[in-house]
Amino acid sequence: MRESRESRESQKTRESQELQNSQETQPKIGRIPALIAAALIVGVAIGAAAGLLTLMLYGVEHLMLGYVENSQESGPFNVPVIRRLISVTAGAAIAAVIWWLLRTRSTKVPSVKKAVNGDIMPIWQTVVHVLLQIFIVGTGMSIGREVAPRELGAMFGQRFARWVHLDAKDTRMLVAITAAAGLAGVYNAPLAGTFFAVEILLADITLETVTLAFACSALASWVASLVKGTHTFYLIGETDGLFTPDYMAFALVAGMILGAAGALFRRGSQWAEESKPSGVGILWMLPLAGLLTGVVAIWVPQVMGNGRATAQLSFSSDVDLAVLPILLVSFLAKAIVTLLTIRSGASGGVLQPGIALGASGGALLGVLWMQVFHTNSIGMYALLGACALLAASQQAPLMAICLVMELADAPINLFVPIGFAVAVSAFVASRLGGPLAAVHLSKSAKKEAN
Repeated sequence: MRESRESRESQKTRESQELQNSQETQPKIGRIPALIAAALIVGVAIGAAAGLLTLMLYGVEHLMLGYVENSQESGPFNVPVIRRLISVTAGAAIAAVIWWLLRTRSTKVPSVKKAVNGDIMPIWQTVVHVLLQIFIVGTGMSIGREVAPRELGAMFGQRFARWVHLDAKDTRMLVAITAAAGLAGVYNAPLAGTFFAVEILLADITLETVTLAFACSALASWVASLVKGTHTFYLIGETDGLFTPDYMAFALVAGMILGAAGALFRRGSQWAEESKPSGVGILWMLPLAGLLTGVVAIWVPQVMGNGRATAQLSFSSDVDLAVLPILLVSFLAKAIVTLLTIRSGASGGVLQPGIALGASGGALLGVLWMQVFHTNSIGMYALLGACALLAASQQAPLMAICLVMELADAPINLFVPIGFAVAVSAFVASRLGGPLAAVHLSKSAKKEAN
């Protein structure tokens, strides 16, 4: 009886402590006001940061390559070969040393998904890590730059959540929202940022989450535009929202083909990420990857950078069978060099490379299609391909279609055929995901057995 009484008293004490701790972690201004304040304040901060990161990219490009990317000059096509080679090799070598020091002599920077799930992002290490990603893209390394602002947004969100005493659940939501706002800010894509938060990071579509995510992403996009300006990222040429019936048929065919390609690219990206060097290997692997990128760029200059040059080349391609080898080489070179860059130890994203691959694939298929059906424009085929492959590689159809459409400022009516293509590609990729993973596990098991 006595033990039972003591047990009940002990339980009451624990419950009282838990209640007290819960009350201590609640924001003094209230939960909803704290979340609204977070979305507004961090949205402004990450928008400004995203704008400054873009200006930094332009500065590195001007310093190392002597040009600044824009809609008219999307890649270093007019930069001397030797300068391209020196820029990308030197940039990779510098980044290799700093990343080696960060990863072996300091607190490791977690991924955004880990940060959403509670891993703390150290302040100065995250800032250095972010700046390095922008630096290597500016020097010509083949990798996306969109991870950098997402990591910065996640760090801002964590710090603000701690400051206002949000609980674990709300902190998780806020970190995902502010990380996605970084993506929205750097590309002026609030819809893509919103869906990135709710579709990829949280996998939780509620009215509260969507409202806060959209507010934060929209604010970040607006503030970033004040810093870096506003322009259409991809020029897709003459497009007609009144698409033809054969375009719907093309959506089905391209969706299946590029869905398979997207699944392969996703599997390749995962392999490259898992196989990164963990020690001194980065000191020679990353510079070598930079050198190889420079060598490939002698003949395929559009391979350099985050993928804008490859994609724009596809959007503005001629409708001629003679361009098929160029589009095919662009596709293969971008895929191989990007995976090699990740495998060698670089950190960065695969959204823009995915868009580049999809645009190349869509344009290639479009040229063939237009030999029979003389309708639409090559930009419309490349646009559909970019959405389809990105959706497949990210397994995030809503984010993919919104990001590409926002970047290209495409007619809203094209959501119909492109949405169909994205649905097909995402389905094909999901069906292929299991078998591809099984092949990978089988090969790993054989290696361990040997």
